[in-house]
Amino acid sequence: MFASTTEVTVNGITLRGHQVPGQRKILTLEALEFLAHLHRKFESRRRDLLADRQEVKAKISRGWTPDYPEETRSIREDDTWQVAPLAPGLNYRQVEITGPVDRKMTVNALNSGAMGWMADFEDSSTPAWENVVGGQVNMYDAIRRQIDFTTEAGKRYHLDPDPQDRIPTINVRPRGLHLTEDHVLVDGEPISGSLMDFGLYFFHNAKELISRSRGPYFYLPKLEHYREARWWNDVFCAAQDYLRIDRGTIRATVLMETITAAFQMEEILYELREHAAGLNAGRWDYIFSIIKMFRDRGPEFVLPDRAQVTMTAPMMRAYTDQLVRACHRRGASAIGGMAAQIPNRKDPKAHKAALEKVHDDKLREANDGFDGSWVAHPDLVPIAMEAFGEVLGTCPHQIRTQKRTDVTPDAAALLDVGATEGEITEAGIRLNIDVGIRYMESWLRGTGAAAIHGLMEDAATAEISRSQIWQWIDAGAHARTSEVGDARTVTRAWVQEMVEEVFTELSRTDGDRFDDARDLFVASALAEQFPAFLTVPAYEQCLSATAQRREEPTRAFAEAAA
Repeated sequence: MFASTTEVTVNGITLRGHQVPGQRKILTLEALEFLAHLHRKFESRRRDLLADRQEVKAKISRGWTPDYPEETRSIREDDTWQVAPLAPGLNYRQVEITGPVDRKMTVNALNSGAMGWMADFEDSSTPAWENVVGGQVNMYDAIRRQIDFTTEAGKRYHLDPDPQDRIPTINVRPRGLHLTEDHVLVDGEPISGSLMDFGLYFFHNAKELISRSRGPYFYLPKLEHYREARWWNDVFCAAQDYLRIDRGTIRATVLMETITAAFQMEEILYELREHAAGLNAGRWDYIFSIIKMFRDRGPEFVLPDRAQVTMTAPMMRAYTDQLVRACHRRGASAIGGMAAQIPNRKDPKAHKAALEKVHDDKLREANDGFDGSWVAHPDLVPIAMEAFGEVLGTCPHQIRTQKRTDVTPDAAALLDVGATEGEITEAGIRLNIDVGIRYMESWLRGTGAAAIHGLMEDAATAEISRSQIWQWIDAGAHARTSEVGDARTVTRAWVQEMVEEVFTELSRTDGDRFDDARDLFVASALAEQFPAFLTVPAYEQCLSATAQRREEPTRAFAEAAA
């Protein structure tokens, strides 16, 4: 995978990433020894959890249907337990902005007026080495209020002065458990991307955040089982003990973005209870998870075009209603989904329509009992705040007032995929191809949040796009091809034809990665065997493309070790 390159190894820790500005204060020997401590303590369990995921998928393929676990019935039926009280900075969460951890986004997010910022090392960030390390540099500087940014054109971005220090509360989202960081090895093994992102942020910033009346707060992505929440809870305890910080200082909001985890919401809160802050409705990854886990279970689990799978679909209503109920029953915050619209001031009509759509979506969430929600663009912050304000008034949240006792946990409702209204269309296939290739091209160039057709897209977009096509082919689905209702069976050959047609219509520039993006998309959407994650082979391409830049990997690390 790697080209021959200079490596630095000290105390079993090998670093082989090229130089990144500002890395001296991040990749210290002390910080890397902390990562090694976490790796040696938790890597074996992480691998076991990934193996458990494969076992569950195999069971579903054989006909098993997920349900609420019988072994945890006592946890669900015990009305007495609650998660920890809301931590400083997590009481008001009505609008949180999300986005990657590049320097410009960091400044814009902190100036956005939102109550929180989900600083993303995951789906909206490409895990190129410069992004991984540079993002940690940006977090370090942002927390200490010493961050600014100047573009090549001379435009300067800096933190707005605020005598009351009302910048958004930062919640960092590390990479998922399935990803590794191949630039850092411990005893010859790549470290988990989850531990890399969590560990560096926690090690450098936990005490500084506490001194500023905040804390080390996180979003945990793509959990598939309550045992994975237990793993994270144990990581948190070990990390706090290592730095002699009180247990319970860390708080985590878990993204409910897999279908198996949807049956274990209360169990996940229970496992994390001294560190739990809430649950989030990660809608796009949730849809991807349903497709991925039931992709080979026939027409009963086939969804229509992505654009037609809205939050009002019965299975999505069941998912969000049960999420709010679980959170408020246990004293946790329920955070709604993403508003991905990008305002367009050059087109007043489109701009107005986008803002109205966001307002309606956030008003629906507030009326459903959510305590807050996500937006992808600073211009959407006041729109979302207005919508939540119409329902909450001056109340910070709805944990005590919206218990959703009208909701009964219903396993069948969570899996009622067939009740989703809509159809598969040739236009929908072409849109999946177009968006999937455009997004992967952006990803390969190092940008994980891409503006495509008026929406801010992240990796979940490409995952839905390619997995829908794979499932439609596998199920022999029919797609409408005309206004009069003509239909055609979705086959690999037909999709390959459309890929080439869509590809020829893309605007090309020197140095773009569209050829690679098309090949990746085709390999994942048209493969005989379904790749679990598109970003895994994409990461291998990133490593290959940047291998030649690793000639001076760790000067600061080498000097510190000496």
